Parts: sequence; structure tokens; C-alpha cells
Amino acid sequence: MKKLSVIKIGGNVIDNSEKLHQFLLDFAALPGDKILIHGGGKIATELGGSLGVEAKMVEGRRITDIETLRVVTMVYAGLINKNMVAQLQAKGSNAIGLTGADGNIIKAVKRPVKDIDYGFVGDLDEASVSSDTLDSLLKAGLVPVLCAITHDGASQLLNTNADTIASAVAVAMSSIYDTSLVYCFEKRGVMRDIDDDQSLVPVIRMGEFETLKNEGVVSGGMIPKLHNAFEAIKSGVSAVYIGKADELPQIDQQNFGTRLIR
Repeated sequence: MKKLSVIKIGGNVIDNSEKLHQFLLDFAALPGDKILIHGGGKIATELGGSLGVEAKMVEGRRITDIETLRVVTMVYAGLINKNMVAQLQAKGSNAIGLTGADGNIIKAVKRPVKDIDYGFVGDLDEASVSSDTLDSLLKAGLVPVLCAITHDGASQLLNTNADTIASAVAVAMSSIYDTSLVYCFEKRGVMRDIDDDQSLVPVIRMGEFETLKNEGVVSGGMIPKLHNAFEAIKSGVSAVYIGKADELPQIDQQNFGTRLIR
């Protein structure tokens, strides 16, 4: 089975041009088939503010009303996506920038209103990702760069969490490829002490996750990230890595960030 890396870039790397340039250089140099997934929430918030569209957040999640949807579509699918694609082309990587609507790659369902109306936010299920279409692009020698915009199949664009997209894409592709999922951001990985860069937890097995939660080592936004990661492993992804964007070249030696395994 051929190897595939599904890599999600997030955190403050996207809005720092020097860090992003270095990350894309390292990404372009990675051997083998690969797919890149990105968000860009901070830039969307800043541009929205300059256009008079204030960000509305509930428990760290963006409420996507129609004005916000216009802004995030412009930023994710336009400004950020096409800048990344242009940079990758300059680095010899034949990238193609896509939303979930392009080629019907990712079809989402608008999140139902319960206690909170999140607006035009898309949720994914096991049938959301078209692995055949992505496989065709990879076989054509292209590097798909997916932004956090999906669609519902009835002409409505939706804003979907980029971590969730990365996990869903990795799971869908794991039936065709030996797939690794890599989350890159500004920290070295899961840390025993968030203020101590030398306290990296190099490996977490599925059974150790609950223990680390109870000890408070894994807390806050890292809990859903790790939960989704282990769900991906249960669904066929061979390994999940969480680590610092500028250390990506070390992944070849399996010496990158925190590795989550069965």
C-alpha cells in the first residue's frame, strides 16, 4: 500500500508570512503523496473586522452567519488558499487549491440547531469525503490543498472545522493508502508542562489518553483534538502526529512531535 501524508496546518503559522514560507518549503520537500488542509481563522477575523463584520464566538467556535460565511469564503478559499498554492508552485510542488465543493470532494450537512444556532457550519460523516476524486488528483501528480469550506450538495457553501476535515480526509483515504495524519501548529506536541518545551510526550497509546486527561496533561482544546485523532486511528489511519510546524522535516525519522498510535 502506498504511503500518504494528510497534513493540517493551523495556529499562528498561517498568519506569519516567514513561518508559513518555511513550512511550505518543508512540505514541498516531503517525499511521497500528500494532501494539505488549512483554516485561517485569525486572518478571517481581522478582515471581517475591517469590513464591519465582527466575529461571534461561542466556546471557541465561530458562529457563521451569512456575512461571516462571505468573509471566510473569501479568506479561506481565496486569499489564503491561492497564496499557498502559488508558493508551493514556486517550490516545485504541483499544488491545486480546492474547496469541498470542487469536484464534490467534501459534502457536509448543515449543523442542526440545538441550544446554539451555529449558522452555516457544516458537519461531516463517514460518507462526506470523495476518496476516489482525491485519489485521481494524486495519481495525476497533483498535491491537493483543501481549505475549510465545504458544501451541502444543494448549492449552499458551509464553514467546516479544518481539524475535522483533516481527520475525515485521512480516514477516507486510509482504504486506499497507508495514511498518516499530521497536525502542525506552534507547539512541539502534547506537553506535560505547557510552559516547558522539554516536557514533550513523544508517544501516546489509545489506553493512555484517559490517564493523561485525568492527570490534566491533556486539557482544553487538546482534548477534542486527541479524541478525533484516536477516532481516526480506530477507523484505519495508521498514525497521527501533533507537532511544531517548523520541525516537520523530522517526521521522516519518526522524530516529530507527539505520535498517537493504537
